[in-house]
Amino acid sequence: MPRTAQQYENIREGKKKLIMRTALELFASKGFHATTISSIAEKAGISKGLLYNYFENKEDLMRSIIYEGLENLDKLMDPDKDGVLTSDEIEYMIDRFFALLQEDISFWRLYFTVFVQEPVVKLVEIRLVNTVKKYIEMFEAYFRSGGCEDPYAEAVLFGAMLDGIAMNYIANPGLFPVDKIKKRIIRKFK
Repeated sequence: MPRTAQQYENIREGKKKLIMRTALELFASKGFHATTISSIAEKAGISKGLLYNYFENKEDLMRSIIYEGLENLDKLMDPDKDGVLTSDEIEYMIDRFFALLQEDISFWRLYFTVFVQEPVVKLVEIRLVNTVKKYIEMFEAYFRSGGCEDPYAEAVLFGAMLDGIAMNYIANPGLFPVDKIKKRIIRKFK
């Protein structure tokens, strides 16, 4: 029995996810420059030609991985998409941030590795800057609405704190008291 268009789409999406997950693991463990298209294809159990059906080159693959991660973060922010963060939305965001961190430590290792590899940052710089700017503006408005004396500084501190938590967690997940830290942050910022 021939496959349906939906079955072909599911197969295609599955292959794309396999390539991205494999590349993510290799980029995180070996670094972007040391990872080759050949090594990604070999580890994924596919041909290089098939990989090139999905991605133009290694840079395109890296961008796709980072953009997907940023899209996952976007889903945390302002769940009702009204441009205003409430205390309930901040609590939801913090809770989901910790869940995402625990669910996909490989992505987060790569995410923070990217920041120390200047050529890689250049691949995603515009999108990254725009995303961070959008988050800071949302946090700043939230802190302003709560009567914070310096909402911009508080927004930057909040973002830097989440980055620091993520880096500490990925460096030593077994020793990091995730639930206790999450509860403290919610109490402080809600």
